[in-house]
Amino acid sequence: MRFEGIYTPLVTAHTSDHRIDHAQTAAVIDYLIDAGVHGIIVAGTTGEYYAQTLQERLEMMAFVHERIGGRVPTIVGTGAIRTEDSIELAVAARDLGANALLVATPPYACPTERENAVHALAIDAAANLPIMLYNYPGRMSSEMGEEYLDRVGRSPNFRAIKESSGDINRVHTLARDYPHIALSCGMDDQALEFFAWGARSWVCAGSNFAPHAHIALYRACAQEGNFDKGRRIMSAMLPLMRVLEQGGKFVQCIKEGLNLRGLPVGPPRRPLMPLNKDEKRELAEVVRVMDRAIDTIEAEST
Repeated sequence: MRFEGIYTPLVTAHTSDHRIDHAQTAAVIDYLIDAGVHGIIVAGTTGEYYAQTLQERLEMMAFVHERIGGRVPTIVGTGAIRTEDSIELAVAARDLGANALLVATPPYACPTERENAVHALAIDAAANLPIMLYNYPGRMSSEMGEEYLDRVGRSPNFRAIKESSGDINRVHTLARDYPHIALSCGMDDQALEFFAWGARSWVCAGSNFAPHAHIALYRACAQEGNFDKGRRIMSAMLPLMRVLEQGGKFVQCIKEGLNLRGLPVGPPRRPLMPLNKDEKRELAEVVRVMDRAIDTIEAEST
């Protein structure tokens, strides 16, 4: 499998009492596929996997994969504190026919690069599926540095890395020194820079409710090589990215964005809380202005 295109880390819809709402989750899956995303990730951070039991995660994985029904690839996140749980999730993903895994650093433990690499290699050995790595030191407090990449890079299953450090020098290093591990954008407000350095995929939570905007930027930069158009689209999206990345309420904003599209997905699980009225109003205005600007840019290109 080659990672190319827009990959959406799927939200988990909840009822008002925080139970998983399968009907609304299915509606979001259909909306994304109809909009043209290239793959769906279940159990990413946006899916609130950290707030689910292991049994809920296994059931959610099976439900999402069945609903996708082969229309786009299914990628399963294996993030967990215990390596044993990550392996169980990876093996379950393989057994139900998932296309690939998303492998992150175990949170809280702060492993060394060697320990973290051994963790990833154990998942690889158990499941033998294509893997996208997920480097997010801001949350995991551990970097997938050169020692890590050198160790895991010996397995051909490690095909891509979602880079979410925010350090543009990491993008340069990955593009120059690790071309066998495809670069995937994991930092929304640096998407243009990622594409300039050869990224062919973008894992973007905002695509849950704005798939057309994210696809438009991907198409302009990665497919058409039209960076003039890409800069105009990026400029139109930056206010949204500031709200998402700097507002401190990432998952809450993604869920409210889906509410704005007529796809209510309920509240996040505790301790997170929904946006207040002022925050909802600000997000709605940002989305409205972005939609109009991108529609104008796209119309000029036809």
